[in-house]
Amino acid sequence: MTNPLPEAPLPEAPAPELRYRRGLHLFQSLRALWGARHITLNLGLRELRVKYNQAILGLAWALLTPLVLMIVFSVFLNRVASIEVNTHGIAYPVFSYTGLLAWTFFSSSVSSAGSSLISNPLLNKVYAPREVFPLATIGTSGVDAGAASIALFALFAIFKEWPQPTTIWVPVLLLVLIAFTVGIGLTFSCLTVYVRDLRHALPLMLQVGLFVTPVVYGLSAIPKQWRGLYVFLNPVAMVIDGLRETVLYGNAPNMRYLGLASASSLITLLVGYCLFKQLETGFADVS
Repeated sequence: MTNPLPEAPLPEAPAPELRYRRGLHLFQSLRALWGARHITLNLGLRELRVKYNQAILGLAWALLTPLVLMIVFSVFLNRVASIEVNTHGIAYPVFSYTGLLAWTFFSSSVSSAGSSLISNPLLNKVYAPREVFPLATIGTSGVDAGAASIALFALFAIFKEWPQPTTIWVPVLLLVLIAFTVGIGLTFSCLTVYVRDLRHALPLMLQVGLFVTPVVYGLSAIPKQWRGLYVFLNPVAMVIDGLRETVLYGNAPNMRYLGLASASSLITLLVGYCLFKQLETGFADVS
């Protein structure tokens, strides 16, 4: 009777050639996302219906957040704290509401995108690129921002302030804002799946961001030697300042700041999308 051969020890890890490596094919992913655009649209419409279902005011709720914040800031700064904000002759409600429109879109988009994949019953039922879920919520926030902009025209009429011809720069500024928002939204949506503490940290981060972004004050409050770095790290600040310069003051946006913010937004968008695609394979198991 021959002795059995000794068992070979099990390897501690699979051989390098047997390990699974997920490749990132950016253009193929973008092509698949474009092919699923109708799914993104339907998910966005579904989000809107769920959000305002049985709400008496309906879409009018989109106006309340920036409008209430504008009233609070106007009363607190001018009546309670007696803080003078240099608005360059523009009525403070118009000045602050212009900034609040951009910030509210960014804040609500990142907040909703951050939780769009957690316990989502459609995640394993809808065959589509996973980024359609945070993108749909960002689109919903865009609809809310569009509805909230109606109040800005009412403020123009009340305070007799009117948009300037340089308002034609607004689409460029909105592209920068959307790119940065989508990048941050995708980043938090995929990270929150694996790090659930971000669900609690994200609202706090957005509250702090409201005060470190020139929403209730102007970009001129930031020391001049730090503005370039500040705008690069926080493109929303440049967008808000650019909206005020173009819509309220009749000036073109600062080209240096616009270039820095555009570069930062593009980098954020690419990094956020690549990170999302690298991590999406585990969403169905972890979320």
